[in-house]
Amino acid sequence: MTIVSVAVNNPLIDGRQSERALLVRRGVQVLLNEMRLALLPELSLANGRRADLVGLTEKGEIWIIEIKSSIEDFRVDRKWPEYRGYCDRLFFATHGEVPLDIFPEDCGLLVSDGYGAHLLREAPEHRLPPATRKAVTLNFSRAAAQRLMMAEWAARTSPTE
Repeated sequence: MTIVSVAVNNPLIDGRQSERALLVRRGVQVLLNEMRLALLPELSLANGRRADLVGLTEKGEIWIIEIKSSIEDFRVDRKWPEYRGYCDRLFFATHGEVPLDIFPEDCGLLVSDGYGAHLLREAPEHRLPPATRKAVTLNFSRAAAQRLMMAEWAARTSPTE
């Protein structure tokens, strides 16, 4: 399922995320962009799950960042262990009002204020098998290209531009 639609004002936002989650995401995107990762929000994975934020490092390492905007958000969502099979490193991202001790120690941890973020805990590395890495990288690339095209189409005001 694509998150991009030419029928909305901003084709890169699908409306399923809370304002708080979008704020956390923005801060994390600032930090990871500074770390030179290519980033895609809301990427569908081969298992049917949708990762909140996927990053591709300069070395080709794949990171998945699961955003949690509240204690309740973390407690009700038990799908995050399924992301491990699609990334080299798995992180949680949240904001300062969520207690950090609820997040598992075997995942990285980022805290965002909406304008930036801090990497509080590195995620342990779990290297992907080559075939999985290729499939995730191709999925990432194709989704990025498709979203760029849809954003370009949405920005046009007339067919001649």
